[in-house]
Amino acid sequence: MDDILDEWGTAIAKSKMKVNEHPRKTAKKVCSFMIFSCLCFREVGLRRDIAHKIRGLNERIDKIVVEKNRFHFKLLEAGTKQLEHHETTSFIDVEEVKGRENDKDSVIEMLLSESSQGPVLRTISLVGMGGIGQTTLAQLVYNDRVVETHFDKRIWVCVSDPFDEIRIAKAILEALKGSASDLIELQTLLENIQPLIRGKKFLLVLDDVWNEDSTKWEQLRNSLKCGCLPGSRILVTTRNRNVAKCMGSSPTDILELGLLSTDECWSLFSQLAFFEKNSRERGDLEDIGRQIAAKCKGLPVAAKSLGSLLRFKRSRAEWESVLNSHVWEIKEAESNLLAPLWLSYHDLPSEMRRCFSYCAVFPKDFRFRRDTLIKLWMAQGFLRETQNKEMEVMGRECFEALAARSFFQDFEKDEGDGSIYECKMHDMVHDFAQNLTKNECFSVEIDGAAESKIDSFSRDARHSMVVFRNYETDLLPATIHSFKKLRSLIVDGGPSSMNAVLPKLIADLSCLRTLRLSRCGMEEVPSNIGKLIHLRNVDFSHNYIRELPEEMCELYNMLTLDVSGCFLNQLPNNIGKLVKLRHLRVGNYCVNSCFVNMRGVEGLSSLGELDEFHVSGGDKESNIRDLRNLNQLQGSLRIRWLRDVKDPAEVEKAELKNKKHLTRLDLWFDSNTDREKINDDKVLEALEPPPNIESLEIRDYEGVIPVLPSWINKLRVVSLRDWRKIENLPPLGKLPSLEELTIDGMECVGRVGREFLGLKVGIGEMTSSSSNTIIAFPKLKSLSFYGMRKWAEWEGDGGEGEGGIRGTNISISTIIMPSLRYLKIWNCPKLKALPDYVLRSTTLEQLTITDSPILEEQYLKAGGKGWPNASHTPNITII
Repeated sequence: MDDILDEWGTAIAKSKMKVNEHPRKTAKKVCSFMIFSCLCFREVGLRRDIAHKIRGLNERIDKIVVEKNRFHFKLLEAGTKQLEHHETTSFIDVEEVKGRENDKDSVIEMLLSESSQGPVLRTISLVGMGGIGQTTLAQLVYNDRVVETHFDKRIWVCVSDPFDEIRIAKAILEALKGSASDLIELQTLLENIQPLIRGKKFLLVLDDVWNEDSTKWEQLRNSLKCGCLPGSRILVTTRNRNVAKCMGSSPTDILELGLLSTDECWSLFSQLAFFEKNSRERGDLEDIGRQIAAKCKGLPVAAKSLGSLLRFKRSRAEWESVLNSHVWEIKEAESNLLAPLWLSYHDLPSEMRRCFSYCAVFPKDFRFRRDTLIKLWMAQGFLRETQNKEMEVMGRECFEALAARSFFQDFEKDEGDGSIYECKMHDMVHDFAQNLTKNECFSVEIDGAAESKIDSFSRDARHSMVVFRNYETDLLPATIHSFKKLRSLIVDGGPSSMNAVLPKLIADLSCLRTLRLSRCGMEEVPSNIGKLIHLRNVDFSHNYIRELPEEMCELYNMLTLDVSGCFLNQLPNNIGKLVKLRHLRVGNYCVNSCFVNMRGVEGLSSLGELDEFHVSGGDKESNIRDLRNLNQLQGSLRIRWLRDVKDPAEVEKAELKNKKHLTRLDLWFDSNTDREKINDDKVLEALEPPPNIESLEIRDYEGVIPVLPSWINKLRVVSLRDWRKIENLPPLGKLPSLEELTIDGMECVGRVGREFLGLKVGIGEMTSSSSNTIIAFPKLKSLSFYGMRKWAEWEGDGGEGEGGIRGTNISISTIIMPSLRYLKIWNCPKLKALPDYVLRSTTLEQLTITDSPILEEQYLKAGGKGWPNASHTPNITII
């Protein structure tokens, strides 16, 4: 049905585009009428074709209904079957627990530590994926003798789902009093609890909490606060970091449980698997057992389940069968292993379930990027845009929710905002996702025996990822052509050239919505790609493509197009037809890469991501004013070939000031032509950058910045690279928000002095009070210098000093770089010494010196003259 509606919508969009291409002007009335009439007749024919397809679809549905009635199938509403939450208790056999000693010590320390400034009742949360051992760790802590003697009262409540305040209050009262009688009102229960905890220090364990509504917990928490002694604690176990926050845990009071080590996992597995087995049996099975334990990837519930299963299996063949099987194929272990994940899965909103199950398309241990995954979800229609929320925002919320529920792990986080940008799934979670999509998603690794591997998958599959282990050696399996229903084809790792097979592949896989062929040796894109009308996500990056066929502009549903790292000279002339396009990447990321004519992008008003825009000085190629209408751009934008701008007035027409969602701007003043007159100063002055810009890079600039423009004050990150004519650095010390500064390739700079610090002060800049303080680089944390081959002197200023303004009684004290933590100097061969304000810094944590021989000799540990002044810096690295 989706494909039929897609076909209809695409045809309508195409018809409208044709009409717009032929406006009915007075001088061409007859011609225009004929064109319009032809389009109308074509639309009638199209309506007939779509109607036939819908009729055929209805007939298929009618047959299914007949079969359902014949065999008396019943329709069950989703969600009617309640999954069982196991009731937990505080009792545990400590001898059976392996690992978690460090985690136990950490939790006990949090429970016992007291601070006069802390809250009366702290909430500590143990967070992790289902089966990782939160409950076990809570039981260990609860039964520890030190904990037992520290608290006057200990209470254990298994909460589970739903979060029932009255049931929880009854359980607390029963633990304190021995019975909860027949009380049914929350108010009465809380009134009975308060006298029992007044003046006492208690520990309350709330195990297996799923509630994300803080209002449900608020009344109970407030009641427990009243009257209890400081040092009372609540210990929560949950699978969801958001639940921990909802229950009142601060970031420092949340402990995210990691996986067991290899040795700990083996110890837990082997004590169960080899129970009552003699030394001969153990010797015969240990090698297979270690492979099975490794397969558990540190997940305690997997080690326990498979160990318990193998406890009663004594033959090598039985153990090998377990080793070579998927989790869901092991009937005896499936319920124990997958049950915790089923609970987490059913806790997800329905729209998130589709997003999670799609992740089965990736192979095990595959690291995927957040933004890439979101674009894949968008292509399949899993994210529905609303009036107030874009698809990308919904995708990020979905990703973060899955990560918070521990479906993802091994996070790589952005150093700036701490957001996750890359991760992977645990093998057991991956097995669970595959179990959900057995005939829908598959991944296959190609290492020679391609056809036999891929032939085993269902031809009804919708999503596939093909991974090549031998770079540019193996061919794409011919069998892939038979998967006619594929909606996603992702190729990773680089097969041998796909130029010969690509036209037929496109012809055979007409349902594709995602086609990712990065690093596949492609030299051209076949013209029949215009037939893939459902296509929404295309990645042809890092190939040898020089041009894209005009037929690509017929893909009206396109949302993402990535041709970065290719050898493009220009985009298709009619690229503006792709009015739904939201993400466009064309950058080559190489300083010496070619100019790309991007004329036509001015029509892409939905564009939210554009990595690079190339400008020229002529009207026949992309001009900087073409950026005028692209006000939805977000994130970062690099503008290249700025030296080729003939008229600085054109820069103002780009209206960068209206790009409110851009946070990073890279300005490259490279040139594609030989220019006699250089307007870099005027072009930079004419730029009115986006109001929320935080990061700026200026490369190949040949102007002079005597005074910093006012808009630069908000910048947090600045990079200045390859300014070949400048002799003095601009006064960057004046920037109040600057945290990270990189200076690279300043060929003519021989000295860095007070002008860099921005300490020159005029009478009008100071108040007439008796004392004033100037702070140079007040927030700077990271400072890097690269490739400053003529730089010999870095002038100091005594770290802190006092002076005055001539002709006044105003005294001035100076503070320089009070927040500096990281300093890196690379390839500065003539630099003689570091300034005193750096050497005396008490905040500097890391000093790195590379390819700078004079400095290296100065600050070597053994006998360097500068070592005594720098030795207090914790980490000094000389390479």
